[in-house]
Amino acid sequence: MDPAKALADLRQISTQVEQAVIFDGDARVLASTLDDQGAAAAMAEAASGLLAGAAESPKPVVQLEAALPEGSVVLVTEDGLTIAATTSQEPTIGLVLYDLRTCLRSLEAEPEKPPAGKSTRAPRRKQAESKESDAPA
Repeated sequence: MDPAKALADLRQISTQVEQAVIFDGDARVLASTLDDQGAAAAMAEAASGLLAGAAESPKPVVQLEAALPEGSVVLVTEDGLTIAATTSQEPTIGLVLYDLRTCLRSLEAEPEKPPAGKSTRAPRRKQAESKESDAPA
Protein backbone atom coordinates (compact mmCIF):
# COMPACT_ATOMS: atom_id res chain seq x y z
CA MET A 1 0.00 0.00 0.00
CA ASP A 2 1.16 3.53 -0.68
CA PRO A 3 2.43 5.29 2.51
CA ALA A 4 0.15 8.30 2.00
CA LYS A 5 -2.87 6.00 1.65
CA ALA A 6 -1.80 4.07 4.76
CA LEU A 7 -1.70 7.32 6.75
CA ALA A 8 -5.08 8.39 5.40
CA ASP A 9 -6.52 5.06 6.55
CA LEU A 10 -4.85 5.50 9.94
CA ARG A 11 -6.43 8.91 10.40
CA GLN A 12 -9.86 7.44 9.65
CA ILE A 13 -9.60 4.60 12.17
CA SER A 14 -7.57 6.23 14.96
CA THR A 15 -9.25 9.35 16.29
CA GLN A 16 -6.53 9.79 18.92
CA VAL A 17 -3.75 10.29 16.34
CA GLU A 18 -3.37 13.97 15.52
CA GLN A 19 -0.27 14.03 13.31
CA ALA A 20 1.85 11.26 11.89
CA VAL A 21 4.90 10.75 9.73
CA ILE A 22 6.41 7.61 8.20
CA PHE A 23 10.16 7.66 7.61
CA ASP A 24 13.04 5.33 6.81
CA GLY A 25 16.29 4.64 8.69
CA ASP A 26 17.85 7.84 7.32
CA ALA A 27 14.91 9.95 8.62
CA ARG A 28 13.76 10.46 5.02
CA VAL A 29 10.01 11.21 5.07
CA LEU A 30 7.93 8.78 2.99
CA ALA A 31 4.55 10.24 3.93
CA SER A 32 3.07 12.64 6.43
CA THR A 33 -0.25 14.04 7.59
CA LEU A 34 1.37 17.47 7.98
CA ASP A 35 0.89 20.02 5.20
CA ASP A 36 4.32 21.57 5.74
CA GLN A 37 7.16 19.38 4.42
CA GLY A 38 9.65 21.17 6.67
CA ALA A 39 7.56 20.35 9.74
CA ALA A 40 7.29 16.72 8.59
CA ALA A 41 11.08 16.51 8.18
CA ALA A 42 11.59 18.09 11.62
CA MET A 43 9.19 15.59 13.18
CA ALA A 44 11.02 12.68 11.51
CA GLU A 45 14.41 14.02 12.70
CA ALA A 46 13.15 14.46 16.27
CA ALA A 47 11.63 10.97 16.30
CA SER A 48 14.83 9.53 14.86
CA GLY A 49 16.73 11.22 17.69
CA LEU A 50 14.41 9.65 20.26
CA LEU A 51 15.03 6.24 18.72
CA ALA A 52 18.78 6.80 18.67
CA GLY A 53 18.75 7.68 22.36
CA ALA A 54 16.64 4.64 23.18
CA ALA A 55 18.89 2.40 21.07
CA GLU A 56 21.45 2.43 23.86
CA SER A 57 19.23 0.00 25.78
CA PRO A 58 20.37 -3.65 25.86
CA LYS A 59 17.38 -4.80 23.79
CA PRO A 60 16.17 -3.41 20.46
CA VAL A 61 13.48 -0.75 20.70
CA VAL A 62 10.36 -1.52 18.67
CA GLN A 63 7.99 1.01 20.22
CA LEU A 64 8.30 4.11 22.33
CA GLU A 65 5.94 6.50 24.07
CA ALA A 66 6.81 9.91 25.46
CA ALA A 67 3.89 11.15 27.56
CA LEU A 68 3.49 14.93 27.75
CA PRO A 69 0.80 17.05 29.42
CA GLU A 70 -0.65 17.93 25.99
CA GLY A 71 -0.62 14.34 24.69
CA SER A 72 1.90 11.71 23.70
CA VAL A 73 4.55 11.15 21.06
CA VAL A 74 4.42 7.51 19.97
CA LEU A 75 6.86 5.66 17.73
CA VAL A 76 6.72 2.20 16.23
CA THR A 77 9.57 0.80 14.16
CA GLU A 78 9.56 -2.32 12.02
CA ASP A 79 11.55 -3.59 9.01
CA GLY A 80 13.59 -0.39 8.65
CA LEU A 81 10.57 1.95 8.71
CA THR A 82 9.26 4.05 11.56
CA ILE A 83 5.96 5.77 12.14
CA ALA A 84 5.86 8.63 14.63
CA ALA A 85 2.59 10.13 15.80
CA THR A 86 1.33 12.74 18.19
CA THR A 87 -1.86 12.05 20.11
CA SER A 88 -4.50 13.80 22.12
CA GLN A 89 -4.27 13.88 25.92
CA GLU A 90 -4.38 10.58 27.79
CA PRO A 91 -4.56 8.28 24.76
CA THR A 92 -5.47 4.63 24.96
CA ILE A 93 -1.84 3.82 24.29
CA GLY A 94 -2.29 0.12 23.53
CA LEU A 95 -4.80 0.94 20.83
CA VAL A 96 -2.62 3.69 19.35
CA LEU A 97 0.37 1.33 19.23
CA TYR A 98 -1.75 -1.33 17.54
CA ASP A 99 -3.04 1.16 14.95
CA LEU A 100 0.48 2.43 14.20
CA ARG A 101 1.85 -1.10 13.82
CA THR A 102 -1.07 -2.02 11.54
CA CYS A 103 -0.34 1.06 9.44
CA LEU A 104 3.31 0.05 9.01
CA ARG A 105 2.41 -3.53 8.16
CA SER A 106 0.00 -2.36 5.48
CA LEU A 107 3.04 -1.03 3.61
CA GLU A 108 4.35 -4.53 2.97
CA ALA A 109 4.64 -5.50 -0.67
CA GLU A 110 1.35 -6.32 -2.32
CA PRO A 111 1.08 -9.72 -4.00
CA GLU A 112 2.13 -9.78 -7.63
CA LYS A 113 -0.65 -9.32 -10.13
CA PRO A 114 -0.94 -11.89 -12.93
CA PRO A 115 0.10 -10.78 -16.42
CA ALA A 116 -2.61 -9.13 -18.49
CA GLY A 117 -5.04 -11.66 -19.88
CA LYS A 118 -4.05 -14.34 -17.35
CA SER A 119 -6.38 -15.48 -14.63
CA THR A 120 -5.49 -16.82 -11.19
CA ARG A 121 -8.75 -18.79 -11.00
CA ALA A 122 -8.68 -22.55 -11.29
CA PRO A 123 -9.77 -23.81 -14.71
CA ARG A 124 -13.42 -24.77 -15.01
CA ARG A 125 -14.38 -28.34 -15.79
CA LYS A 126 -15.59 -28.82 -19.29
CA GLN A 127 -19.36 -29.06 -19.51
CA ALA A 128 -19.10 -32.08 -21.77
CA GLU A 129 -17.18 -34.00 -19.09
CA SER A 130 -19.79 -33.22 -16.47
CA LYS A 131 -22.68 -34.21 -18.80
CA GLU A 132 -20.99 -37.53 -19.60
CA SER A 133 -20.52 -38.37 -15.95
CA ASP A 134 -24.17 -37.49 -15.19
CA ALA A 135 -25.60 -39.57 -18.08
CA PRO A 136 -27.21 -42.92 -17.13
CA ALA A 137 -25.30 -46.02 -18.22
